[in-house]
Parts: sequence; C-alpha cells; structure tokens
Amino acid sequence: MSETSSGEPSVVSSPDPDDDVLLAGRGDRAAYDRLVRPLLPELRAHCYRMLAASHDADDALQDALVKAWRRLGDFEGRSTLRTWLYTVATRSCIDLARARGRRAMPVDLGPASARSVVNDAPSGEIAWLGPYAGDLPHGTASPAARYEQREAVELAFVAALQHLPGNQRAALLLFDVLGFPAEEIATMMRTTTASVNSALQRARARVARRVPDPSQQATAREIGDDELRAVVERFTTALERRDTDALVDLVTEDVTWAMPPMPHWYAGLASVGDFAAQVPMGNCGSWRTLPTSVNAQPAVACYLCPDGAPAHGAWAITVLTLRDTRISGITSFLGAEHFTALGLPGELPPLAE
Repeated sequence: MSETSSGEPSVVSSPDPDDDVLLAGRGDRAAYDRLVRPLLPELRAHCYRMLAASHDADDALQDALVKAWRRLGDFEGRSTLRTWLYTVATRSCIDLARARGRRAMPVDLGPASARSVVNDAPSGEIAWLGPYAGDLPHGTASPAARYEQREAVELAFVAALQHLPGNQRAALLLFDVLGFPAEEIATMMRTTTASVNSALQRARARVARRVPDPSQQATAREIGDDELRAVVERFTTALERRDTDALVDLVTEDVTWAMPPMPHWYAGLASVGDFAAQVPMGNCGSWRTLPTSVNAQPAVACYLCPDGAPAHGAWAITVLTLRDTRISGITSFLGAEHFTALGLPGELPPLAE
C-alpha cells in the first residue's frame, strides 16, 4: 500500500497471472519467476519422488525450469502453466533417472546381516536413496488422488517407486498422487491413454507389494502427537544413555536398521539388538540428539562425539518408521550434508557435567 499526493492510501494490486503469462511469453524473466515461484515446492517434491535424492531433484528441477523458460513459446495455453511445468519436469526426471540409474537402499543389495559388522565401510559404488527435507505442498491434488502429499514422500513409498520403470513411476505419481487425468498424462508423456492405464495397473501392483499398510501418516493420526513425541523421546534417551535394553524395548520383533551408505543392514530383534550393543551403544563415543522430521516421518538428528573430541559433530539423520507405538524401522542416513539441507547445526557442544 502507498499514498497518493493527497495523502490518501492507495492499493497497489499484485500482477495478474494472465498478464504475467503474456509478459513471460515476450521474454520478461521477472514475470516468469513470479509464475513459477508458487509451484516450486510441489515441483521439487515431484522430482524427489521420481529420483529419490534431493540433489538429483534439485538438478532436474533446475533443468526443467530452464527448459520451460526457453520453450515458453511452445506453451499455447491449451493446458495450465502448472500442467506444462509438470510435463517438462517429468521428462527431465525420466532422462536423469535413465542416465544415473535407480536409487537403492541396503535391503536391495542382499540379505540382512545376522551379526553386527563393526568395521562396516561406506560403499561409494551404489547410488543411494536419500532423505527429503523440503517443504511439502498441501491441497494440490484432486480428490481422486489415492495418496496424500505427505504419504507420497514416506521412505517405503519412495523406495518402492525406484523399482518401477520411469514411465510407470511417472504415471503413478501424476495420477495417484497429483490427480492428473489419464488423458492428460498421455499427452504429457506423448503416449496413449491405454498405455497410461496399463502402466498404472502394473505400477500399483508392484508398489502395493512393497509398501506396508497403514501409512506413517495414518499411524501418526491414530496414536496422536503426544504419543509420537514420547516414542521419539524414548529413542533419543536410549541412544544418549547408550542403553541397549531401553532401545530394544521400543522396537518390534521384526524391526530393521539400515545406514546408507553402509551396505550392511539388520533385521529382527536379535540382530538389531546385537548391532545396537556393538556399534552405536558400544565404543562409538557419546551422543547428542535433536528431534526433526524427514520424509514426513519423525526423525532424530544424531551428533557423535568420539572419546576425547571437543564437540559432538553431525553424524546421521535417523528416520523412524512406526507400527502402532513401536518402532518397526530405523534408517540412519549418514553424512553431515543432510544436516545442512535441514538447516541444522554442524555440531553441538558437549553436555555439561
């Protein structure tokens, strides 16, 4: 709001989106930026679902935005700008996925280890699935969509998507998550409606075999915020006190623990308990933690201080998967870069004596 020469306030209206489309088509980059800015969170989330790594999602989104800007003359208004941008972003993701291959979790590499591997070393030869720390859009899908926006970034769902070919992955996300009609998806992917429906049928069957029910969102609603916080607090207390028994009391009989980029993983109470006792609760050093959220699931930022070190350094973002009020899955993403993406400090001072 500004003032006129008489001192009366005058209202400065926001640019009209239709005007911005015309201006952007004539080469006005500021108008283009205004048009795409509100769509960036949902486009980035879509790219992450397609590619399962935040840095790949950022690369694909940047590539798509540049391509869309350069090809804006091809946008004839027969669809919405949002549909146009999803078309370009999806094609960029499929191209990048084809070039870089699918992302994996340790469970994809082989059977679980029966005993703890104390000197496990990270594998740089594997393209690992990564955590998602971005903002999540709300209310962007149609009522026909099968998945909530938050459900569609849960670890189990994103990992399952990586087992689909690019066209099936795109069809499932565009239809079941974002709510685009099959006919529109066919145009976006330069194929037929029959091909889209066939891809959807195959993709749904494969994902259903890999994604447990209920979702983490449904579980969180069922147990409530207070109980969810209590589970996280009990987990962090057990870790900071290096109390293996307390941790074992929190988990299910079939619990799993994976630590990408470490290739070994553990399944079952005995195996996970042995790993916990030997490694994080063993001779690693002391721990400090901060609660956070990753992939729309409860998570814990774990800071490690080896014996004799002056501070606790960023070590792993640990994502918890719940079944009722117990932990059925622990996924620790090792690496300080994950803390940066979450806006978390790189180190914490030691606790006062």
